[in-house]
Amino acid sequence: MKILLFVSTKQRLENPYNLGGIEILNYELFNYLKNKHEVVFSKKVSQKLVSINWDIIISSNDARVFNKLKSKRKILWLHNKLQIEKALRKKQLLSILFNKIEAVFVSDYLKKNTSIFYNFFKREVIPNFLPSIFEYSKFPKIKQNNINLFVWSVQRKKGLDELINVWKNKIYPLNLNCELHIFGISFKNKNFDKYKIFNHGKIPRNKLLNFYKKSVGMICLGYDETFCLNAIEAMKMGLPVISLGKTALKDIIKHKKNGYLIDKIDNIDKPIIDLVNLGMSKKKMLSKSCNKFASNYNSKTIFQKWDKLIYLS
Repeated sequence: MKILLFVSTKQRLENPYNLGGIEILNYELFNYLKNKHEVVFSKKVSQKLVSINWDIIISSNDARVFNKLKSKRKILWLHNKLQIEKALRKKQLLSILFNKIEAVFVSDYLKKNTSIFYNFFKREVIPNFLPSIFEYSKFPKIKQNNINLFVWSVQRKKGLDELINVWKNKIYPLNLNCELHIFGISFKNKNFDKYKIFNHGKIPRNKLLNFYKKSVGMICLGYDETFCLNAIEAMKMGLPVISLGKTALKDIIKHKKNGYLIDKIDNIDKPIIDLVNLGMSKKKMLSKSCNKFASNYNSKTIFQKWDKLIYLS
């Protein structure tokens, strides 16, 4: 079976540690499928791709490719919300309306919040899976931390300014020996070090994993998450996730089982104080609970769902 995995990106696809969430998922699905099918992984439409009659094209977030290439089946792998205005501006809407497209959503939340205006031939939900570097990483030994590290690693800024403001005015004055480490976003000319806020920008996935192993918790407010792979990765390393419980995180986080749900950002001090003061036995139980939950998103289970979809005639 000839399958094209297509992801429109500016990233180089060679080094998996440097790939973003959508890119790493495509990379690992490609490595799985190539053992069973004739699979090509591409980020550009070349003349060679145009000349091939594909059995299946799986395109991440970009329906325009279906107008350029020939395929028996066209699968749109939706990781993000498909806004109608944006779909019109980027000329995706016509491709969706005039092609027989099967939509694969990464969460029930995304499926429910995608307009029925998009006349997809089929609508399926296949959750994201843990990248292999996290899935097969050894579970860290839980120990009492001298410094309590909290992590923000979502590559979107929405909610971050609020968090920094609350941290400066509410968390830092408590003298809890806590630090907030921000990944994925770079600041310019902002010195927050005196408030124990440190910005690292984008770093390779293996380095982020090692930082998770030293941390106490992850903060992901979840204003616009359609799945939040970062949260699942953090849980796999034993980190509970503090969130407002909005969007897709509402279905993922279970209060005090794999994270903490707060009703507003001003109340973020409560779970932070709880995590800092948690006894060793309870800390171990919480970390193992987080790890166990994240293990539900193992690649074997999710790849079986892809196999089932692909072999449907």
